[in-house]
Amino acid sequence: MTAVFVEEGPDKGAIWHFGEPNKEQRALEAGTAWADLSHLKIIAVAGVDRLTWLHDVTTQHLSALPAGEWVDVMVLDPRGHVEYQFLLVDDGSTSWLVIAPDYCEGLLAYLSKMIFTRQVEVRDASEEFALLRAPGAATALGGPYALVPRNELAEMRTAFGAHAMQVGTWALDALRVAAGRPRIGFDTDHKSIPNELGVLGGAVHMNKGCYRGQETVAKIFNLGNPPRRLVMLHLDGSAVVMPNPGTPVENNGVTVGFLGTVARHHELGPIALAVIKRTTPVEATLTVGGVSAAQQVIVPV
Repeated sequence: MTAVFVEEGPDKGAIWHFGEPNKEQRALEAGTAWADLSHLKIIAVAGVDRLTWLHDVTTQHLSALPAGEWVDVMVLDPRGHVEYQFLLVDDGSTSWLVIAPDYCEGLLAYLSKMIFTRQVEVRDASEEFALLRAPGAATALGGPYALVPRNELAEMRTAFGAHAMQVGTWALDALRVAAGRPRIGFDTDHKSIPNELGVLGGAVHMNKGCYRGQETVAKIFNLGNPPRRLVMLHLDGSAVVMPNPGTPVENNGVTVGFLGTVARHHELGPIALAVIKRTTPVEATLTVGGVSAAQQVIVPV
């Protein structure tokens, strides 16, 4: 198999596919695939206060997180906009944060300035550890995942490859879009708030103490009306070229949102995530770069 690599964006340098994306997607669904995600960055948080501290500065309930359990986490700005999104797992002595390269430096700086008197140590551990998507049935977060010391990475790749098919980000993204899971930088903009993205009760815990941006989340949750909503679009499969992420989404010639991740799914065909105005009729056929698109609701109207 010849690998084709991602040429731009947060996943630049990662393997996109091996020439058989539909087969790769089916292998992922069957639990017989693995993926190399070693391009992602790793932040390590050590110290006795790490979980209670991370609990306080993020949207997730982390104070009693069991060792080995992966969770999706966000950090919001003071107005409730999504600033960072990452995966987190704790091994009993250290919490490991997995984040896209474009966001690592900013998150590291933010966490470092929030330590104050807490007994925690934060460092960039990307040169020490790497992430693999391990073989096995898919989890709600797109796993299972394996955090591997980089000096053992070649050995682990060989072990996974002995009994599973290696796949690329095309397959991972196709299944992510089909599951309605947004990714920061792909399916968000500078105005995105969690209420629009279908992450309440997931990356954003609804029964925890105060964190930065919580007031906005709680206020809009209680009102029940986020200004926009995440949808999955079923794109017209007869189009030769699919629209690019960021392309305006239109309803009768009026822009109502923007396109996020675009993927070709092995069963659903061309699909995409998009963020559109909440008031856009659910039954409306939308247009994206001249391509017709039907909506599938993710965030209720």
